[in-house]
Amino acid sequence: MEDWNNLYKENLKGKKSIGFVPTMGALHKGHISLIKRSVSENDVTVCSIFINHTQFNDANDLKNYPITLDSDLQMLQSAGCDYVFLPSREMIYPDDYKYKLTESELSRKFCGAHREGHFDGVLTVVLKLLNIIKCDNAYFGEKDWQQYYLIKGMVRALFLDCNIVPCTLVRELDGLAFSSRNKLLTPENRLKAPNLYRIISSNKSLESMKRELESLGFVVDYLEEMEGRLLVAASLGNVRLIDNVKR
Repeated sequence: MEDWNNLYKENLKGKKSIGFVPTMGALHKGHISLIKRSVSENDVTVCSIFINHTQFNDANDLKNYPITLDSDLQMLQSAGCDYVFLPSREMIYPDDYKYKLTESELSRKFCGAHREGHFDGVLTVVLKLLNIIKCDNAYFGEKDWQQYYLIKGMVRALFLDCNIVPCTLVRELDGLAFSSRNKLLTPENRLKAPNLYRIISSNKSLESMKRELESLGFVVDYLEEMEGRLLVAASLGNVRLIDNVKR
């Protein structure tokens, strides 16, 4: 942490604007779109790579999370990222997660209803990272719509001096939303996965959508509307996919 503080004081403090993209690594085109937007809108862009264990409610999910640091760093360099922050677990959680941030309503719905403690971990680590990086603008993808909404609310509620910037969801050519977890899909399920976007983009009823997804082998956690969005989480095998579309 001392190295980062020195870097901030010597190179970043006083810059007109600092853009920040927090990630857990295993970067893809969705992440890079955030980096490129930050580069275009700020004097300096910082990306963090930290696999945040506190937001995993499933130990196997954490164990299987892909680690691709070498390729991540190459992608960030090509995208024009200025600095990469690679904190250790001890640096982020010197208190061993005794202190945490909890939101009492939205965080208990949708993903939060199926992943106990998930958003406590997300909000806590994002708050810590925003305090460390001291950015002007932080960029989040709209794929994780509930997460974006909660982080935006946290910044407003705690009077943080940072602008939360939503960025358009990026998709593969077949419509599947880019996600680090896509790499964990079996070849068979990778072929099925684009049906998630196809079905939620239809004008069918929620009941019909759910039946169609289940007939294709998806296990649906939720399919519900929020603030003009249709949100879905569904699993294929051991891989949980989330998506959303405007309604």
